[in-house]
Amino acid sequence: MSAVTMFHVRDVEASSRWYQEILGARSGHGGPDFEMILDSDGQLILQLHRAGGHEHGPVGPFDGERPGAGVIVIFEESDLDAALLRAREIGADVVSEPRWIELAHHSEMVLRDPDGYLVALVSNP
Repeated sequence: MSAVTMFHVRDVEASSRWYQEILGARSGHGGPDFEMILDSDGQLILQLHRAGGHEHGPVGPFDGERPGAGVIVIFEESDLDAALLRAREIGADVVSEPRWIELAHHSEMVLRDPDGYLVALVSNP
């Protein structure tokens, strides 16, 4: 069994471009209402859905609370320095630059996506 995260976002196409740039990923669907983000092997790693869509009930991150409050979605990244450069090139909100996390035994950096979701990129030594 595996899990895939779905974010409800204001602008699916803009969020798709952001994730493709940050993760070095590609579009698997495209369009203004729904997107599937695929890794370089074609594996589904994230879904984006237009906020306010009715397919999933009254779900949406924009009802006055911070989107995904209390949740950080983690992606493995082999080169955090390169990811940080990509993030800076597109003006991403870098919450924390790459640093060693002793308890987790990995390095990580944290970004805030265009809709306010927290995204951690982690690299095992």
